[in-house]
Amino acid sequence: MKKHNPRHGHLAEVWGDTVDLRHLAWSIGIGLGVSLSCFLLASHLLADRVGSAALARAYAMLAGLVGCVLSGVICGALFPPKREVVEDGGADPSWRQEVLNELASQSGGLGAVSELPPPVVSEMKALHLYELFANVQPVVPGAAEASSGTAPSAQSEEPMPRVLPSATEER
Repeated sequence: MKKHNPRHGHLAEVWGDTVDLRHLAWSIGIGLGVSLSCFLLASHLLADRVGSAALARAYAMLAGLVGCVLSGVICGALFPPKREVVEDGGADPSWRQEVLNELASQSGGLGAVSELPPPVVSEMKALHLYELFANVQPVVPGAAEASSGTAPSAQSEEPMPRVLPSATEER
């Protein structure tokens, strides 16, 4: 369990998720109370109605599991998530270029955005990814040497993609 920011002293990280320690304590109490109550109630009710004590205990344990699920639903309704999802548009775009170059170098390449179905295009535009993929242009690394005649082997190499920054990206 890892504590978060000191100003949020009541928050902690448990199993990779951010939790409020007070809500966690209440959730444990609610879970214990509801599941144990379901188990004990079912055990008491089924003891006289089922022929075998082992079968009554098995059904009571099943009722206890139902109580666990019920307590999860109750706690989920009472205590909302504590995650803060923050979108930062001011990130350095150079990592995007590296990822696109790596994707383009894999078999199959990037393809063309004109081949995508309309729902995918609209989702890419909503995520501000369409312009990024639309601006990818393959560049032959040995084109300058090939025109001057200094590197004849450069013509046989596959073109390397290069991402051109769009006009809307910050520099």
